[in-house]
Amino acid sequence: MGDLKPIKVKANVEEVLMEKYEEGGGEPLSPMARIFHEPDSNIYIITMIGSKTQINPQVMDENSRGLKWVPTTVDLDNHVIVPKFEPNNIHTPDKIVEDYVSNLSKTTIKMSIPMWDLHLLNLKTSYAESTAVFRIHHSLGDGTSLMSLLLASTRKVSDPQTLPTFPMMKKANSSTKSSGGFLGNYFIKLWLVLSLFWNTFVDVLKFLATVFMFLKDTETPLKGGLGNGATTSRRFVHRMTINDVMLGVTQVGLSRYLNRKYRESKIDKGAAERNNNLPQNIRLRATFFLNIRPSPGIQELADMMKKNSFARWGNHIGYILFPFTIALRDDPLDYLREAKATMDRKKASLEALYSYFMAKYFLKFCGLKGLMIHVVSYVNKMSIILSADESKIPDPHQLCDDLEESLNLIKNAVAKKEG
Repeated sequence: MGDLKPIKVKANVEEVLMEKYEEGGGEPLSPMARIFHEPDSNIYIITMIGSKTQINPQVMDENSRGLKWVPTTVDLDNHVIVPKFEPNNIHTPDKIVEDYVSNLSKTTIKMSIPMWDLHLLNLKTSYAESTAVFRIHHSLGDGTSLMSLLLASTRKVSDPQTLPTFPMMKKANSSTKSSGGFLGNYFIKLWLVLSLFWNTFVDVLKFLATVFMFLKDTETPLKGGLGNGATTSRRFVHRMTINDVMLGVTQVGLSRYLNRKYRESKIDKGAAERNNNLPQNIRLRATFFLNIRPSPGIQELADMMKKNSFARWGNHIGYILFPFTIALRDDPLDYLREAKATMDRKKASLEALYSYFMAKYFLKFCGLKGLMIHVVSYVNKMSIILSADESKIPDPHQLCDDLEESLNLIKNAVAKKEG
């Protein structure tokens, strides 16, 4: 790889940042950014980027009223780390990289410097010639913000001076009239509004019941202790697979994993619906983070920095409590049907907006749990990344295998049905 040319940030981005600093003495942290600095939710984003070849931040002004972002000078020696590995250990490079990333979860970055670092691991693995590992404190921004920043730091292969183009979101054609007529359209809109308020009312009640500990998840091998998710060692494992419906895949994988765990105290009956080792009525819920910006998708960095932008930089994310169906089904497609029905109802609710403002209380009372599942889809490929609390889930590779096998079961069921 040739020498990389310096990347220049658009002038209007720098101007917007300086205007914010000069007008108000800094940019206040968003509600979610403040939460990510709470003791029990000190969360970092860890990103691994494989390479085929070897390979204007801000900090907090703690003396001002409240937490604010202020411009600062960056010393790259404090942020870019290139570790050296013992030659005797390079016969297991995948395990070395996995252990290295896991150890990052045991340390933090000083608040006196910009809270990010980059680790360049020049070690050939089964999936890349080298690996770059970003560790970024979550208060700096959510996935949408950081993806915009990453893309703003790249250039087109066809034109090294040009930023990559962003796919445009297609807008619905408002001129298309429904065949139901005026009265029909009126009742349809009325029904949608009533459904929205009813679903929101039910979700908020369940949310409050969860916050005040009236509604608890079943004690399972996947459930972590209260408030320990941000301080314990975590193991990161991943799989590359074909993009498909992930909710159904996750339900199958978790069901198979828990069925294996519960058989330890029983005689193994297999993994069929009629041979079930699972307790009845397991309540297991996941927290789904959603982008609540009016403008969906990845936006240009310059647009995110503008005043009154509909796609602002920061942590503009809400979340929903999604109840997983933990059971064994003879037909794997039943998981997909159940997941779709539940998610369709969740989409017709304002739970994500409500939770954005109630996040502080939710994390305070409920804490972070022992398992996080991240899914990244790119060019018809999907990466499943598990971040597991090793004290609760000592075998994350087995869980990752269950998720991969679950995808194959669903694919085979679809192919059989179509055939």
